[in-house]
Amino acid sequence: MNPIKSISLGLALATSLVAGGETLSITLEDAIARARVQSVNAAVALNELRTSYWEYRTYKADLLPEVNFSSKLPGYYKQYSTYQSEDGTYNFVRNNYMQMNGELSVDQNIWLTGGTLSLTTSIDFLRQLDGDKYNRFMSIPVALTLSQPIFGVNNVKWNRKIEPVRYAEAKARFLTATEEVAMAAVQHFFNLLMARENLDIARQNLDNASKLYDVAKVKREMGQISQNDLLQMELNLLTAQSSFTESESNLKSNMYQLRSFLNYDESVELQPVVPTVIPSIDVVYTDALDRALANNMFAKNLRRRQLEADYEVAKAKGNLRQITLYAQVGYTGTSQQFPQAYNNLKSNQVVEVGVKIPLLDWGKRRGAVKVAQSNRDVVESRLRQETLDFNQNLFILVERFNNQRKQLSIADKADEIAQKRYHTNVETFLIGKISTLDLNDSQTRKDESRQKYVNELFYYWYYYYQLRSVTLWDYERGTGIDADIERMVRN
Repeated sequence: MNPIKSISLGLALATSLVAGGETLSITLEDAIARARVQSVNAAVALNELRTSYWEYRTYKADLLPEVNFSSKLPGYYKQYSTYQSEDGTYNFVRNNYMQMNGELSVDQNIWLTGGTLSLTTSIDFLRQLDGDKYNRFMSIPVALTLSQPIFGVNNVKWNRKIEPVRYAEAKARFLTATEEVAMAAVQHFFNLLMARENLDIARQNLDNASKLYDVAKVKREMGQISQNDLLQMELNLLTAQSSFTESESNLKSNMYQLRSFLNYDESVELQPVVPTVIPSIDVVYTDALDRALANNMFAKNLRRRQLEADYEVAKAKGNLRQITLYAQVGYTGTSQQFPQAYNNLKSNQVVEVGVKIPLLDWGKRRGAVKVAQSNRDVVESRLRQETLDFNQNLFILVERFNNQRKQLSIADKADEIAQKRYHTNVETFLIGKISTLDLNDSQTRKDESRQKYVNELFYYWYYYYQLRSVTLWDYERGTGIDADIERMVRN
């Protein structure tokens, strides 16, 4: 089932009946569908996806032009500063003025080179408040500025490699999390189902034990059975009563856990329906591995960590020396009147090359390069080992899933035979043909066979959704598991 599908209409109608406190029958499919949208696990997975989405949007915004406005509001200055005369002497000169400025810029990161290109326009205003009072304006109608590191690491280029992989990993992680929610729903559903089956078994055993004990008392009075057999039947009755009480307690506990997981009210009594339709699916390991490597977050996680390790090496090498080019071309004008500050413009050019090369750092920077390279080697070794473990675990999972259908068929047949044997032995005991030991053995076999069948049924569905979570492939429909990520994160 698709993780973005809403809960089925049948479930919605059944849920509406709960307001009256009525019992709600719930199938495994209904439990999984509700868990995908109502459980806390699903909410956590969606919030983590939203965080990753906005982190990715922030990265995308860094690649687009950014418009900025900066300004210094009126600043008032009344102070003394040093002034050197022509004869070399210094004096203190009084300053009393007001100044403000504003600048509008369009900034663009250059991903190919890692530099920054800016187109700016600005105006400065200065008012002298002492002596010959005057106003002064300086305008820069347009200026083009380039700031470019020469040998440093290109952070923008590396982010273009890493961030898309990180976001793809986050989307795959979300889809995997929705399947893990289904696995948790399977776990809680079958815990309740097993508790319900155990209660039914305990109730049946209690009824039978009570009837058999009454029959045994009559037979004892007639001398057909020994006192030891009568005591054994009484002991069986006490054991059945104890098992029934314990089963009731376990049912309530598992009922509470499933209700809490599916976000149902405490007044709801859930009646799990035993799954009867088992899809006939055979999974080929090589096909599952191809789908897992294409869809699962594991492959994307490996790629991201490899890129991050390479990035750390590139940064360490870039820190060996620093050379930055700064260049600006434009026009400027000055005047005592604001409009005239934009007349008689003059060219304005600045070219600077800054160099920082360590002459003696005792090998600190080269040591940092060696550390980054060693860390990258460690990461690569871990990635190889994790790949082997992933492939091995997937192989084991595929084998278990393919084998589980056979185990389920065997358990189903054994359950049917054990039920028939027990009922036959009860009838045989009533006419005195078998002992209490044989009767107890058949009852034990009956209970164990039923429990084993439910347990094998659980493992089939658990392995199935675990396989879906790894491959992100819907084997019933033969399609990939996907979701409208954009719509989900915006809601």
